[in-house]
Amino acid sequence: MTITAVGHRETRRRVVVVQPYVPGYRTSFFNHLQEQLNSAGVALEVLYGLVPPQQAARRDAAPCDCAVQVPSRRLPAPGGRSLLWRQVADRAASADAVVLEQALRNLEAYPLLLRQMTRRPAGRSPRVAFWGHGRTYTKKTSRFQEAAKDAITRQAAWFFAYTQGGASHVASRGFPRDRITVLRNSVDTTELAVTRERADIEGTPEHAAAAALREQHRLRPGRTALYVGGLDAPKRIPFLLHCARRLATGLPGFKLLVAGDGVDRPLVEAAALAPDSPVLALGHRAGQDVALLGAVSDVMLMPGRVGLCAVDSFALRTPIVTTDWPWHAPEFEYLEHGRNAVVSRDDPEAYARAVQQVLSDRSRLESLREACRKDAADYTADGMAERFCEGLLHMLGTRL
Repeated sequence: MTITAVGHRETRRRVVVVQPYVPGYRTSFFNHLQEQLNSAGVALEVLYGLVPPQQAARRDAAPCDCAVQVPSRRLPAPGGRSLLWRQVADRAASADAVVLEQALRNLEAYPLLLRQMTRRPAGRSPRVAFWGHGRTYTKKTSRFQEAAKDAITRQAAWFFAYTQGGASHVASRGFPRDRITVLRNSVDTTELAVTRERADIEGTPEHAAAAALREQHRLRPGRTALYVGGLDAPKRIPFLLHCARRLATGLPGFKLLVAGDGVDRPLVEAAALAPDSPVLALGHRAGQDVALLGAVSDVMLMPGRVGLCAVDSFALRTPIVTTDWPWHAPEFEYLEHGRNAVVSRDDPEAYARAVQQVLSDRSRLESLREACRKDAADYTADGMAERFCEGLLHMLGTRL
């Protein structure tokens, strides 16, 4: 076990990760990370605040064994933005390392960075790392904002990049390459993959459940699409529903299964109630329910932001059809047009045509699905946790 001397007693090293909140898709990652760090003699604590207002409607916050909620405040800033402050100083000051979200709005970052920069050789202060996108992917920012983010990031002792693209950007802005870890941001898809696999095996409960789902909603092979995720502005729900109507005209029997929650849920429910609607509003679904939806679907429709749904699509063997919209999240990098996904022009007509073409070409669809199956093994929560742990131990001066 790794130990650090403090006065006349010995104690385990300790890492603190600060999060806006803990969404359900992160709990498995933190559990894996806690287990791996514990094996190396390092304690993990995740500190989090209130769920951001723009994400509260998703109702995806979840408990985590190593997580502790701390007092937090949201302060208004110019341009409709907000600054965040979380009371982490006492817990973070006694840690060996603190990992912060890479964002200018997080006020707790600045005193921690200042303390790291000014500490004396005999003093104790945590090493500060950032984790995140590396660059701003999902919205427009000013040159000043990007320059400020680059400047703050360069003060960190380590950087944990979600993807290779983010790592390359940070390195191009002067951050040492040997202090960057590429995480391959992921979620735990174990349950999804196992349930999805069993749904193809006759005689299993999962196979029977998938068959019942097809019968219940009168789903036809080659005519079924799935949307799963948040129902809010970045996902472009009006675009999605418009294309579903167009597809129903060109593909008799086409159905779109919509599983999710958010501020745009009323739009989905209204579309589902329209006469002869191809839309089925299923509400929030998770775990085995999502796996069964993937088993009865041919493709995943995602005209808006592609993020971690890319990993889900691989586990479900349900290839994404998306657009070349400029505001995708980093995980869009996992998609390869024509191999494991289809990327159309960002136009409703072009998008609907791309979906119709892939649904009408069985051999092409099977090729896409096989590539998804192969790629699933490269993006796992335990693999991400292993890379995160290795980077932390390097930062702390300990190798695996």
